[in-house]
Amino acid sequence: MTAPSQARRAGFAAFFGTSVEWYDFFIYGTASALILGKVFFPDLNPTAGVLASFATFGVGYLARPLGGVIFGHLGDRIGRKKSLVATLLMMGIATVGIGLLPTYATIGIAAPIALVTLRVVQGIAVGGEWGGAVLIASEHAQSNRRVSAGAWAQQGAPAGNIMAAVAFLLVGLLPMEQFEAWGWRLPFLASGILVVIGLVIRSGIAESPDFVKAVKDKATVKLPVAEVIRKMPLLILLGAAAGAATNSAGTFAHVFGLNWATTDLGMSRQSMLTAILIMSIVQFVVQPFGAVLANRFEPIRVFQACMFAAVPLTPFAYLMVGTANTWLAGIGLATLIIPLCFAYAIIAGFLAESFPAHVRYTAISLSYQITAVVLISGIPMISQFLLTSTGTIWSVIGYQLAYVVLAVVAATVLSRRTGAGTRQLNELRAHSAPSTDHTTV
Repeated sequence: MTAPSQARRAGFAAFFGTSVEWYDFFIYGTASALILGKVFFPDLNPTAGVLASFATFGVGYLARPLGGVIFGHLGDRIGRKKSLVATLLMMGIATVGIGLLPTYATIGIAAPIALVTLRVVQGIAVGGEWGGAVLIASEHAQSNRRVSAGAWAQQGAPAGNIMAAVAFLLVGLLPMEQFEAWGWRLPFLASGILVVIGLVIRSGIAESPDFVKAVKDKATVKLPVAEVIRKMPLLILLGAAAGAATNSAGTFAHVFGLNWATTDLGMSRQSMLTAILIMSIVQFVVQPFGAVLANRFEPIRVFQACMFAAVPLTPFAYLMVGTANTWLAGIGLATLIIPLCFAYAIIAGFLAESFPAHVRYTAISLSYQITAVVLISGIPMISQFLLTSTGTIWSVIGYQLAYVVLAVVAATVLSRRTGAGTRQLNELRAHSAPSTDHTTV
């Protein structure tokens, strides 16, 4: 059994690393809504420029499954820790590179090409990061606390969101000319400092005991992705669908919502960033209580209750943003994020419980990143298309609600097939040495 001190150290390493990764990912989303279209696609009209920058945002999501496969393979073959160090280093190099990138006015078409290339590297890094961070935290935890331990990695998302919002609020204080000329680069360049700190922290953690045991028992396989696709394809798809509502919330608010508020609604950039910051702070503060609830009740029941609560709160949030008032928008977003972040705290450990240890990194990474590609990458463009073609925000509200319904149905089916998120699975693990193998679908 892992010592409590090592479990806490692993949890903090997962939290800090994912905070940096999501900071890097979210500052790109913010920049794509505010400035990238203007400096990298200046020949397009403003609307087309924003859509083009949203497309580069989506490219990062398209690259994430590749990262999940690459680092899932490495994590299941050579260890979680080494993979996590590599993903953090890749993300830092790509993000700082974007901050140093010449614009279209300087090097022409090479600028957007280089931007897309670096965005792909970001996507690969994030695709490999999440699964390893969840496992390094959850696999160090006691068997009855694995779902809640996965919340350490999930806490990095609101932390990264907060840092991204604060960074752009600060550079947004610059005069517009300076912001467009060089101010937008500062949040990207600041990532270098955070990455160095993260690498130091991660170098001090021990390898996952589950991985060590898998190596000792000679349970590792040569090609984890092949075994996962061959033996458990339905579980992978269910896991992907289960994350639809929780994993998409930030993109609906931070990317589409920011553009909608600052263009159609006439809110200032600072006002909407402040509303998003309020949402992110609330998420950061209350999200750990989702793990507390998961420890006290069956995680799957908590997840289901959160999804049902999100149904009326989704239109409420959009209507509050629609007032174009900073504080009402912040209240609306913060109210909706409460049930979603409770569920978000649970989903990582829930997915980890759904797969056996020897292919777990690959399996949860594939599930999570399929969510990113199929369900999240197109959110900014699809939402904008729905809004433009229907002329009403209710079309976007319906779009987001569809994800809530999809998530609760998929999570329920996945739990019934694998036992994940139930007391019965915890009791089985507490009295059984071998890992539960959920390979039958």
